[in-house]
Amino acid sequence: MQGQFLIIGSAVVIALIIVIVVLHFVKTAEMKYYRNKVKNLEVQRNMVASTPVLLELSKVEPIIKNDKMEEKYNRWQDKFTEIKEKRLTLIDDMLIDLDVYVEKRDYKSCGYRIAKAEIEIYKVREAAEHLLEEIKDITLSEEKYRAIVIKLKTKYRTLNREFQDHRDIYSPMQEAVEMQLENIEKRFLDFEKVMESNQYNEVVHICKALDTMIDHMEIIIKELPDVLLMANQVIPNRMKEIEHINNEMVEKGFVLDYLNISYNIEESKKTIDKILDKVKMLNLEGSMFDLKTMLEYYDSLFVDFEKERLSRKVYEEVVVDFSKRLEKTNTLVKDVYEQLSDIKSMYDLNDEDVEIIHDVNKTLVVINDDYKKLVSKCESKSCPYSMLNEEVESLTNRLTVMEDEFDVALKSLGNMYDDEVRAREQLDEIQEFLKTCKNKMRGYKLPVITDNYFVQLDEANEAIYEVVKELDKKPIVIKTLNTRVDTARDLVLKLYNTTNEMIKTAQMAEMAIVYGNRYRSKYEEVDHGLIDAEKQFYKGNYKEALDVSIKVTSIVDENIYRKLLSVYDD
Repeated sequence: MQGQFLIIGSAVVIALIIVIVVLHFVKTAEMKYYRNKVKNLEVQRNMVASTPVLLELSKVEPIIKNDKMEEKYNRWQDKFTEIKEKRLTLIDDMLIDLDVYVEKRDYKSCGYRIAKAEIEIYKVREAAEHLLEEIKDITLSEEKYRAIVIKLKTKYRTLNREFQDHRDIYSPMQEAVEMQLENIEKRFLDFEKVMESNQYNEVVHICKALDTMIDHMEIIIKELPDVLLMANQVIPNRMKEIEHINNEMVEKGFVLDYLNISYNIEESKKTIDKILDKVKMLNLEGSMFDLKTMLEYYDSLFVDFEKERLSRKVYEEVVVDFSKRLEKTNTLVKDVYEQLSDIKSMYDLNDEDVEIIHDVNKTLVVINDDYKKLVSKCESKSCPYSMLNEEVESLTNRLTVMEDEFDVALKSLGNMYDDEVRAREQLDEIQEFLKTCKNKMRGYKLPVITDNYFVQLDEANEAIYEVVKELDKKPIVIKTLNTRVDTARDLVLKLYNTTNEMIKTAQMAEMAIVYGNRYRSKYEEVDHGLIDAEKQFYKGNYKEALDVSIKVTSIVDENIYRKLLSVYDD
């Protein structure tokens, strides 16, 4: 028990020692953290204090040559004094207080006061840096503006040399350009004067003015020759050329009123006068754009002229072809339309076929009227060829659509006529076929003709009569006619097959009886069978006669049937 209490006591002591050590390290670390914060603030405060404001102020003293500069110098000194003696002193007091609170381990108050000190240091640093920039703007002005003016002088000399080397192309604006160049040189002299008197406020305005004037002069030197050339020569010459071509084409019968050439030329002349008035003031704003737009317009007129020439050539070719095509179509439609009553009386036309022909005729009337108007426009020269060409193309398309519709109607009529012709031809063939059947039957004198033959003969004659009757009808119903023809053809073909089969069977039966007669005297059974076959033959039962004769003869000759077939085929 004593050992256990000893172990427990030792563990408690060790735990207490560990807690004490940990707390000590935590407090030490916390104090170190805040001390580092305070040191960092002190470093920032010292950096603000070391801002080289006094050095820059010392550079200002020698260049004070006017009241404005002296006033600025005094104001800057006051600001620096306030920063150094008041605001930095306030920060020093705040840092001392922070040291006290850190030593007292009042970390709650430390956090708030550190934040407040950081804000104040930031404000003082911004004020010091702003003050330094203001002072440097003066101390570095001469160097800065000298560099700017050197670049501007270089640019100016280049422009002046360009002008002097090509003075002729700036005529008649040489004096105005020279005057502007002299104004730029005066501004350079003004710059030297203000720099000598250290009037840096004026230097800024002079540099800006020089930059603007030289940029403007750069535009003048670059664009003025082109503007003068286009306004005085290129565009006027182009207008004369356009007028000449326009007059020639009008004399040749072209209609060009839609281009408004005369009006646009007059407006262009007014625009050029306005541009030249602006140029006299060396104002080129928008001038080059306006002139280029004008030139593009006149260049586009050449394309319009060529389009009209080509349109005329195409129109004169197309309109001739269209006229011939229209005339041919008129004749064809007129013939069909005038015969429509006769056609309707001949064939059982449906309403759709008749309506198509009526619509085609109406459409053709409109196309003819529009074509006459087109020709009238061309003769009166009231419409340009480009528009005439479009109209004749539209008429051609309309005529094509109409012809397609008319072809549908004609195809329907043509099919009806072809069906009628075909029916008449087939009727002749069917009748000739029937005649062949009758001649065959007469040519082979059978003792008896079966009723089946006469039934089929009557059916075939009736079907042929129906075809003849359908052909005699007005109007002809083509669908019914085709059905009648098909029926008659099938029945006559059936009769033809029946005739051939009957004659073939009768012939073979007769040959079988004749062939078997040679065995009658020797074979009684053959004799009795052939007697029975002859009876069936004269009754018209040719198939039974053939079967009996072959059956009894085969007793003697097994190849009787094959021999009969070979003899019949030969």
